[in-house]
Amino acid sequence: MQVTETLNEGLKRKLSVTIPAADLNSRLDVKLEELKGQANIKGFRPGKVPTSHLKKVYGRSAMSEVMTDAINATVSDTLDKREERAAAQPKVDLPDDQSVINDVLDGKADLAFEVEYEVLPPVTLMDIKGVKLNKPVVEVSEEEVDAEVKRVFAQNRGYTDKGEDAVVTDGDRLGLSFVGKIDGKEFEGGSSDHAHLTIGSGEFIPGFEEQLVGMKKGQTGEVKVTFPEDYQNEDLAGKKATFEVTILHVDGPNEGELDDEFAKRLGLEDVAALRKAVRDQMENALASMGRQHLKRQVLDALDDGHKFEVPAQLVDAEFNTIWQRVVHEIEHHGRSFEDEGTTEEAAKEQYRRIAERRVRLGLVVAEIGNTNEVQVTDEEHQQALIAEVRRFPGQEQQVYDYYRKNPQALASLRAPIFENKVVDHIIELGEVTDKKMTREELAKLIQADEDEVPEEHHH
Repeated sequence: MQVTETLNEGLKRKLSVTIPAADLNSRLDVKLEELKGQANIKGFRPGKVPTSHLKKVYGRSAMSEVMTDAINATVSDTLDKREERAAAQPKVDLPDDQSVINDVLDGKADLAFEVEYEVLPPVTLMDIKGVKLNKPVVEVSEEEVDAEVKRVFAQNRGYTDKGEDAVVTDGDRLGLSFVGKIDGKEFEGGSSDHAHLTIGSGEFIPGFEEQLVGMKKGQTGEVKVTFPEDYQNEDLAGKKATFEVTILHVDGPNEGELDDEFAKRLGLEDVAALRKAVRDQMENALASMGRQHLKRQVLDALDDGHKFEVPAQLVDAEFNTIWQRVVHEIEHHGRSFEDEGTTEEAAKEQYRRIAERRVRLGLVVAEIGNTNEVQVTDEEHQQALIAEVRRFPGQEQQVYDYYRKNPQALASLRAPIFENKVVDHIIELGEVTDKKMTREELAKLIQADEDEVPEEHHH
């Protein structure tokens, strides 16, 4: 076997490989020996077919299998010898001339072909000890717990339809339809055929709920509001809007007290246990948001600390995955890149940078994990599968079967666990400073993270 390197540029490699006819023919003999035992040819007893006759009948088809096996084995051995890891499946180019191929199939000619691939770059790790990190700490106040307990009470105390002559009062739960307009034009997300709203809950824009009080079931009225300056959708922040609202039904709250009896109906011992459950839930949600921002700082630090060329094939594959989702989102909402304040070209450039970041971080995370012997246990893998299955109520069996039949999909559930364990490892080694902030400040930080680079999904 002869191997000549014809290209070595950055991460790109190109090799010319020749496998001698003699090598292919000896592989073919082994193959034909295997076939001898299985061949069922008229006029011959099983296992007694002469090799020369087998060659006549099966020669070419057996040789094409031999060729495929020889190519795969040769490519794999060659990379091992060169101590290179291909970033993706190497591309094999066979001769275009069919007569050349026929000669190879007939065992008369050497097999010459080209192999193209990109190598995985060597990753030199930054010092991950003592990375400076800010851990968001948000205290949950008694007032916030009070408000949340009230909301739980309002949601679960039960409501009764106030009938055809109902008039909206504070505390009622309504069904309503509405169409919102800004400067006389409807806007995305500003309409609903049937929304639910509890008056006094503050779920809608300030000023919206108050204007519904006194309206009757079936009545259509106009509500005028101004979106807050810090509204999460920047396109709407600070804008004046008019909603045409129709009251579909009005349900009044049932009598009842926020007492131990009520807590028992929710399966809790007393009001104190209800308050504790509510506080725990709020604290868990905040801890999870804080963790998200902390993880983002770790990934940003790794991104800053590692600058190396990454295989274009991997970046292309990652970019295509992201881009399909972006285009689907835009088309699904009937929008254009211009509506989003950008152009297709600029968006492509931005997402290509993100794809490159993700590939690089994927390689860095893998390297840190391997160097520090981070393992994903079978139990953790199993838990991830169960969590995934639970996301599809009613289709559990199909989802479970899908993962059982697709080892690649099952393996992909391991990646996020591995990544999170590597992140934890870095946080443990890091210099972590607690930073007190409000829930709003934390939500803003997470939003800013998302705007800069959408949430990571490494492979």
